[in-house]
Amino acid sequence: MSKSTATRARPLSPHLQIYRVTPTMAMSIMHRITGVALYFGTALFALWLLAAAGTQEQFDFVNGLFGSWLGRLVLFGYTWVLLHHMLGGIRHLIWDTGHGLEKETSTRISSATLIGSVVLTLVVWVVGYAVRGGF
Repeated sequence: MSKSTATRARPLSPHLQIYRVTPTMAMSIMHRITGVALYFGTALFALWLLAAAGTQEQFDFVNGLFGSWLGRLVLFGYTWVLLHHMLGGIRHLIWDTGHGLEKETSTRISSATLIGSVVLTLVVWVVGYAVRGGF
């Protein structure tokens, strides 16, 4: 057998320089990122539960951390991550039924996921502070 010296032009692998980022693509990436962030947020929740099961001093310490401006910012972010991931899961559940797979519909659902997660996060925090007795 003889070796061919001619080289064929091989297609390039698709990458981000070829594809234009669409809302559906961005929300798919965000769904994965929020899934990872939920892991760390759930570890913080477990820490709070352990402190609640521990001594009063431990609970006060952890509550003090979560009650600080940085702690509240982390909890606000965790709330958004939780709601965004949940709405992304609902989006995938809709797609699993065979609905909403058209390009325009999937783009609208992806945009609604982002908008809905932001709105629901704000609603949860406003209601939480209202029930608690103020900001």
